[in-house]
Amino acid sequence: MAVELSAEQLKAINNLKNGSILCGGVGSGKSRTALGYYLFKVCKGDIGVIDDQFGEVLPFYHSRFEPMETPRDLYIITTARKRDSHEWEEECGNFCLYPDQDILANAYGVQVVIDSWNNIKKYQKVTNAFFIFDEQRVVGSGAWVRAFLDITRKNEWILLSATPGDQWKDYIPVFVANGFYRNKTEFNSMHCMFSRYSKYPRIERYINEKLLIKYRDKILVLLKDRRTTVRDVIPVKVGYDKTLFRKVYVDHWNPYENEPIEESGKWCYLLRKVVNSDPSRILEVDKILKEKKYVIIFYNFKYELDLLRSYLDSINYVYKEWNGQKHEDVPKCKDGWVYLVQYSAGCEAWNCITTDTIIFYSQNYSYRIVEQASGRIDRINTPFHTLYYYHLRSNSPIDLAIHQALRQKRKFNESSFVWR
Repeated sequence: MAVELSAEQLKAINNLKNGSILCGGVGSGKSRTALGYYLFKVCKGDIGVIDDQFGEVLPFYHSRFEPMETPRDLYIITTARKRDSHEWEEECGNFCLYPDQDILANAYGVQVVIDSWNNIKKYQKVTNAFFIFDEQRVVGSGAWVRAFLDITRKNEWILLSATPGDQWKDYIPVFVANGFYRNKTEFNSMHCMFSRYSKYPRIERYINEKLLIKYRDKILVLLKDRRTTVRDVIPVKVGYDKTLFRKVYVDHWNPYENEPIEESGKWCYLLRKVVNSDPSRILEVDKILKEKKYVIIFYNFKYELDLLRSYLDSINYVYKEWNGQKHEDVPKCKDGWVYLVQYSAGCEAWNCITTDTIIFYSQNYSYRIVEQASGRIDRINTPFHTLYYYHLRSNSPIDLAIHQALRQKRKFNESSFVWR
């Protein structure tokens, strides 16, 4: 038995070390690379490796199959959707590793456990094992971060991510886990300048960024892939009700409930509702759908979903949904279909190679989430060469501000937007 690994994946395996972040595009083969690192370097086992370019067997250390010299149990912490879709089980099988079975069922005599981030606290007492943390979920200082730091002190580990962080503060838990800082407080004192006028701690800018870049480069391992797909990003200009927008933006008035707006968060939400509810967006979706037929649409809010449902029902078009309430698979219909996906619920852990088109009905605040969503159709095995991404965007101040943040590959911060 042999496993296929590209030259880029073999190079990444050589560069990985304990505490690294393996960074590769969505669908670039991070899972297989991480398992290769676990088997070949951490446990010093071996299985025949086929270079997928030339088709020849390339033993990583000595032979096609060798027992582990330093066996460690393997724990994979991933998203709930990836766990339930059994993607990791398929990858593990390529390495003769069989999760959730008796140790004797695995060729190497190790235990393999796959679970979601929601259950990470269950593994805080595990020692002398190897953890693969799939997708960046260690942000802030909550229960997941505390469990993550506890686990990394007693085990070897790597983290996989297509987009490691929107800003420097997203790296704090990983920097602490690598021993660069004692804790979040030390990081803040060395690198963060906080706003003096904010009601809560808000980072205004970072200092001594050269040191942060040095630490990031020390742990970041880039995984290139051989994809030949080309992303055609198409901005689509849509309109908005300027009179209604001004009522919210300037007068701080809620036109939907006929009352004043007292909070900045509600103010931003209503600005977006005015903009995203404009009929011009549905008209643009209609134009694209007539041309493309098979389309994935990402949206943010329930009112957007209601508008899209009403439109698709009115033209009797086949559609399925993935959101907090519905978990339906990608539709199959020769005459055309639409897959309605809520950003937060469905931006990762699935893929589709039966369409080349995504419509972003409204903008998301996070560059990381938008990139994850874009990767749903940008897969190594897609039959399409050119992929089309339609971004519906108005010239309203709120849309322009979000777009500017995404262009700079950072997360849009509502508190930085004007609140008069």
